[in-house]
Amino acid sequence: MVILDISAVNVALPDMANDLGISDADVGWTITSYSLIFGSLLLLGGRAADLLGRRRLFLVGLTVFTLASLASALAGSAAMLFAARAGQGLGAAMLSPAALSIITTAFQGPERTKALGAWGAVGGAGAAIGVLLGGALTELDWRAIFLINLPVGLVLAARALKVVPADIAPPQWRGLDLRGAAVATASLAALVYAAAQADSAGWTSAQTLGIGGAAVAGLAFFAALERRTARPLLRVQRLADRAVGGGFVLMLAASGVLFGAFLLSSLYLQNVLGTGPLETGLAFLPMAVAAGAGAHIGSHLVSRGGVRLPMAGAFAVAAAGMLVLAGVDADGSYVSDVLPGMLIAGVGLGVVLVTVAVAVLTGARNDETGMLSGLNTTGHEIGGSLGVAVLATIATGAGGSVPGAGSAAGIASGLGDAFLAGGVLAVVASLTALIVLPSATSFLPKLRLAPSSMPIH
Repeated sequence: MVILDISAVNVALPDMANDLGISDADVGWTITSYSLIFGSLLLLGGRAADLLGRRRLFLVGLTVFTLASLASALAGSAAMLFAARAGQGLGAAMLSPAALSIITTAFQGPERTKALGAWGAVGGAGAAIGVLLGGALTELDWRAIFLINLPVGLVLAARALKVVPADIAPPQWRGLDLRGAAVATASLAALVYAAAQADSAGWTSAQTLGIGGAAVAGLAFFAALERRTARPLLRVQRLADRAVGGGFVLMLAASGVLFGAFLLSSLYLQNVLGTGPLETGLAFLPMAVAAGAGAHIGSHLVSRGGVRLPMAGAFAVAAAGMLVLAGVDADGSYVSDVLPGMLIAGVGLGVVLVTVAVAVLTGARNDETGMLSGLNTTGHEIGGSLGVAVLATIATGAGGSVPGAGSAAGIASGLGDAFLAGGVLAVVASLTALIVLPSATSFLPKLRLAPSSMPIH
């Protein structure tokens, strides 16, 4: 639900704007109001799962998300929709890290890798399926993309009560680092806002540089603050672990490429090839299958070869897919210009998502799985927001600088340049994985150990 409601809303945006009278200048807030709250609260949500109880937080987050989905469906104005979407972001910030923490503590060793492979398959394929579902439901009514969350939420809650072990320890409210949470939330929110508005305000504008600079300064202050906190929101020292710190950085890159690939492909399909919402959704199905297959392959590769070489190789494959997509032109077609690149990039990114999760969460003790799950998911959301902002700017900027800007040729040219930039980012990430991540000989023994035997670095 968390991932579907990002990509499905993208497809339904035109219908939402027409129905609620949302101006072109404000329509982006349908996405930003969700991602701003979601991305900025993930560290707090992850740590709360450790201290308040994983199942408790999962069920509370699920309740908030489901009720906010109902409010989104019933929205009668732009302001009501934006507020309800922010409520969905709040629920997602509790729901997502709690779910990943539950998986991490329920399995150990190779079984954990398989479980994270399943998690990665859902994450990799979810965005593509969301485009399909969004297209199909929008054909009925855009409100259906939110209403469908109600029965799903009820079924999930009933199953979680039966399947997920109950939290034995009482909630530890006094251990929650609210001071650090306030600094981290404000800083991450400022970073997401600056990136989301940079395309319209300008990357060198006083607004973007001022808010972005304040966000970076706030994150630096947060890191210094956490090092002096007895029970921090994030043990900053864990980032010194090459698997954790390197994995987080590579998650930023992976999400930037993944979210960017979906956005750029959707723009090409709809604005250049002229496909409708449902047809666009169907066009993404092969990428969903490829990402799921990549996640399955990734879980096996990590069990045998650690994280360094599989991650580097997977980013190289993703880069190849983005470079194939960079060849799109105004006279192209889905089969020749889009499908091959989608399949190649999908497999590579599916492997990456699993490998990153394994790198960040291996060695986590039970009392910090939520914290590291929150860190992993924060990288996913922040990286996606930054990637979409940068690649969209490249696409519109380049498209506007060629003859026939605004025409199919101009749009395709800009999108091709943005795909190329995404490929370059994947190449840089591949080289970074080779340099930063630990070798198989040092990582595999950790992977086979139970989390309780791992030291806190």
